[in-house]
Amino acid sequence: MRMDASQFLQQRLQEKKVLIAVHRGAWGGSIIENTVPAYEAALNMGADMFECDVAKSTDGVLYAIHDGYEMRLLHKRKNIKTLDSKTINRLRYFNSIGNPTDQPVQRLEEVLDHFRSGELYNLDRAWSILPELHTVLQRFPHAMAQAIIKTPAKSQYLDFFRECPTKYMYMPICRTREALDEVLSRDCINLVGVELSVSSPEHPLFDKNLLRQLRERGLFIWVNAITLSNREKHILSAGFDDDLALRKGPEVAWGKLMEQGFNVIQTDWPAQLSRFRDNFLSL
Repeated sequence: MRMDASQFLQQRLQEKKVLIAVHRGAWGGSIIENTVPAYEAALNMGADMFECDVAKSTDGVLYAIHDGYEMRLLHKRKNIKTLDSKTINRLRYFNSIGNPTDQPVQRLEEVLDHFRSGELYNLDRAWSILPELHTVLQRFPHAMAQAIIKTPAKSQYLDFFRECPTKYMYMPICRTREALDEVLSRDCINLVGVELSVSSPEHPLFDKNLLRQLRERGLFIWVNAITLSNREKHILSAGFDDDLALRKGPEVAWGKLMEQGFNVIQTDWPAQLSRFRDNFLSL
């Protein structure tokens, strides 16, 4: 069920055919992941949307950060979710070679306020704080047409979006055919797409006919081509990932995903994927 909120999304899909979503923005040097400069950099490199992770302080303030990486990013051992906002506001990031910067951890409100011109973004890792996320988003009405909220395909999250009076654009992460079927059976949810997590080409969700049927329902199909590690649980795109694209050629990785029918690809390499996509789809 698509609502008017998806206007920007549908326009982008019609224009580009395959959209590029960038993992935490484009970052390196002293441009830090999950900050406005990183999101801007991603868009400038050809991204169609960026991923913004969300975490909550102990006193209820939402920040754009992926918890669990505090040692690398902030040189702190404590999880960001165990700190209050006064403490978090004093923190500053360290850059890619471990030197201090003046970049603070940004509040989600800063991100929402900055991007007001139809930029698309995926709000991730907020599934345990959906009521708080809803409260913040209500202060930024323009975000209705820009924010795509992602959660695992679990009943409690599907129930939230069914019962929430604001019909946000929603994308669940499906790892099994049973989870996908459950998602598709739900009504009163503004389901705009699904992320399919597939560990191998033999996975039941890595099926060209299934993907075609989902697109015919008006849904986009998101695949995560980022390379987290070589552990099996971190294989998200049937092995057709960013590393393979860069080492062996984009046609054997990103090209395979496009041929299969995925029309949103999440990556760490937006410039390379953007160039390849535009050439690939023009053939």
